[in-house]
Amino acid sequence: MAKRNTASLWKKTAAASLAVTLLAAGASGAYADAKPHSSHGKGQAHGKGPVKPVFKGNPNIRINLNFNDLNEKDWQWAYEHIIRLASKQVFNGYEDGSFKPRNNISRIEAIVAAVRLLGLKDEAESPENQNAQLNFKDFDKVQKKYPWAVGYLKVALEHDLFSETESSVQPDKPADRLWASVLMVKALKLEDEAKAKMDAQLPFRDAKQIPAGSVGYVAVALEKGLITGYSDQTFRPYKPVTRAELAALLDRVDQELPGQDQGDTAVTGTLQAVSATQVTVKKADGTTTTLPLDPNVFIFRNDVKASAGDLKAGDEALLRTYQGKVVFIEVTKTAEEAQTRTDAGQVGVFTLNAQGKIATLSLVKTVNGTTQTTVYNVSENVTITGGNGVLAPNQNVVVQIAGNVITSIAIQ
Repeated sequence: MAKRNTASLWKKTAAASLAVTLLAAGASGAYADAKPHSSHGKGQAHGKGPVKPVFKGNPNIRINLNFNDLNEKDWQWAYEHIIRLASKQVFNGYEDGSFKPRNNISRIEAIVAAVRLLGLKDEAESPENQNAQLNFKDFDKVQKKYPWAVGYLKVALEHDLFSETESSVQPDKPADRLWASVLMVKALKLEDEAKAKMDAQLPFRDAKQIPAGSVGYVAVALEKGLITGYSDQTFRPYKPVTRAELAALLDRVDQELPGQDQGDTAVTGTLQAVSATQVTVKKADGTTTTLPLDPNVFIFRNDVKASAGDLKAGDEALLRTYQGKVVFIEVTKTAEEAQTRTDAGQVGVFTLNAQGKIATLSLVKTVNGTTQTTVYNVSENVTITGGNGVLAPNQNVVVQIAGNVITSIAIQ
């Protein structure tokens, strides 16, 4: 990935929607005995010394997206977010094939992951930044224990991920909910907005535990949907964050970044042909490329794990490659969804399902003097705009249709 300047940093194609907040799971555990990979793979493993990078200069190391302790059902709230970030090598697993989602995450790991999320991995790992001398009080400790992270700290400082009053890194300290919230708001370059909200009244019983200088950051994090409180109306600012929780938070931040490019290892476009061993993609510029599939390629289609056989020509997708092979495919719009069209007319009748949602809708219109009625199924996630969002017979509407299912209704 080429080194980026500050202007190009904030150009990103949004990822698929996030359905989880940071509070979702509890935190327990510490570092595993196994040596971690990549951004979380160069830290300590119970005092055994620094672990060398495994993705750098070793052609025998393969990226792993099929973690042996990460079940799609049990970890539904975090599953997609973990896989998405692992495919970008922002957040990775361990050499024993595990991810250890319940483990607490340290500040040094969180900072490294945030820098990588911003597309600054190459800049952080440049010799110039790796050999930097920083003015933290505990820099000697950091340099001795985490020499691989020095460049990341330098870049984090340059991009204002530390506050001006932080004099120490405290690399081994668990990242808590408050600290992580501030870090991510800074990553989104929303400090001015946070400072303007320092007088916000936070809706938590334990709001007084949040320092006055952090209130605005929490307010922005709440407003952006990065984090929320607990059902007992607490925020628990000093509760440690787990690896799964941080992955969910980082994925939400990834969506909020306005336009960061996908990097050299990503391809977006429409699938033209798919086989068990390769895929052909037509990119937005009209060019076509054929890429080999890794035997363990990880595929998301219709928001669930799928196989290469489930892919269809016409699917719009994001593909990530590693060592020249596709290791991750996320179908952002299925071939069926891509075949969208519009229709217009008057609402005839509509039916509701057991949950009180619109199930079918008949559209009445006159064509060449003849009245025609078309009955459509309606998506349970249909959006309704105009008319105060209340649908009624005889209203003039324009509907969006995908695969003969209405996905949105605009009341005229």
